[in-house]
Amino acid sequence: MNPTLKTFYAKPLAVYLAVALLAITTFAGPAEAMFVPSAPNQNAAAPAASSAVRAADLAKIQAALESKIVQQKLMDYGLSPEETMARVNKLTNEQINQLATHAESLQAGGDPVDLLIGLLIVAILVVVLIYLLQGRVTVR
Repeated sequence: MNPTLKTFYAKPLAVYLAVALLAITTFAGPAEAMFVPSAPNQNAAAPAASSAVRAADLAKIQAALESKIVQQKLMDYGLSPEETMARVNKLTNEQINQLATHAESLQAGGDPVDLLIGLLIVAILVVVLIYLLQGRVTVR
């Protein structure tokens, strides 16, 4: 390959890779985690309506805890699935309701909108780079 052509591609490629790396690292989503407090259940004689809501919330929490990513993280913290459910069962109705509400919005690694924006920026950079290279490269 022609040495001048190699140097011609080297600088734009380096700039493109630096900008792409910056874009990818800038739009990384937040990682969130929390420990579940192990307070005893103080509301043992709850009415039937409250227990129905509690059962529905427990079902939501159970569905969230069945995720392989969540199970792996809990095992990394030293909690087995049985220990986790035992701690969840000790929570008050308010705590279970709060946990069930937040369990629906769990994110494994980031917001999909941020990923879409990052991919869009990379695509625009590729199009601009191709446009600039077509104007300078002449085929013989």
